[in-house]
Amino acid sequence: MNGAFRSGLLLPEQWLQTDWFSVLATFVAINTLIYVVLGVLKILPRIRFRRAHTGASRRSETRSIHPDAPM
Repeated sequence: MNGAFRSGLLLPEQWLQTDWFSVLATFVAINTLIYVVLGVLKILPRIRFRRAHTGASRRSETRSIHPDAPM
């Protein structure tokens, strides 16, 4: 058990100080941030900007079940 604490739990300490490991750790960190942002955006409600319905996009008659309803 003493050897596990001396050499690290998963990887030897020398590996943690190499350039390729820092590149891999940076990639994992950026990937994690991207997925956190995407997850938060998925949870939040969508923001819809209200458009003024004028011109051809506006109906000439109401299609409501209440014929006296305002347009």
